[in-house]
Amino acid sequence: MKVVVLFIGILFIAACTTMPLTGRSQIKLISDLVLIEESLSIYREVISEETLSTNAVQTALVKEVGNRISRAVELYLQQEQLLYLVDGFQWEFNLIETNIPNAWCMPGGKVAFYTGILPFTQDEVGLAVVMGHEIAHAVAGHSTERVSQSLLQQGGRMLLSSMTRGQENHTVIQQAYGIGSQVGVMLPFSRTHELEADQLGLIFMALAGYDPAASIDFWKRLSTNDAANPPEFLSTHPADETRIEQIRTYLPEAMRYYCP
Repeated sequence: MKVVVLFIGILFIAACTTMPLTGRSQIKLISDLVLIEESLSIYREVISEETLSTNAVQTALVKEVGNRISRAVELYLQQEQLLYLVDGFQWEFNLIETNIPNAWCMPGGKVAFYTGILPFTQDEVGLAVVMGHEIAHAVAGHSTERVSQSLLQQGGRMLLSSMTRGQENHTVIQQAYGIGSQVGVMLPFSRTHELEADQLGLIFMALAGYDPAASIDFWKRLSTNDAANPPEFLSTHPADETRIEQIRTYLPEAMRYYCP
């Protein structure tokens, strides 16, 4: 047991890295590329099992916003010599027909929007707020951190057996997104991750020509609409007034990247 604990401690130290866009320390016990491979498999499962929207206009808009922001992000990362942050990414954007208000971006750039989020986004700029935020989670490697934290919490045996791809990683990723057989059992992003995704998401949407100031209206709609029965997206993306005020502090930086 002591050997396992010592091994975990050494591995923990060795796994420390830095998120170059913000300078925040990260813990990554597994490779981003391993997670991308696993995520691709799960994304294919989701797309094959769920019903894609037949609304051509809404679907086209989701894809347009996604492509516009992802191109802007890659150009920005290339200029900053940080393009490696999206190594292995193959962007894909789909709109799933369901009343669940949710959206996510898996490692590797696989994005899904649910039609239930559209009443909250309302328009193209609202879509850009959510798209920028979710893409920021993927670019910043939050899923790798989240899975790493889950592996640590589940103990040395799980950690030792999960350093390479396998069913354990597959299950943990499913849990991370609340999909597959683990629907409803989500591992929410930490508040640190959420605020970092807010900060980067504003910059990403600004780089693509969307006004980041519009994000305030979106988060207000999300937090006040049906307060007695908040949407699933809100349960993992808390939109309290404190957070909205924090977003306001990020706007001056984001506006420097905004060119209408």
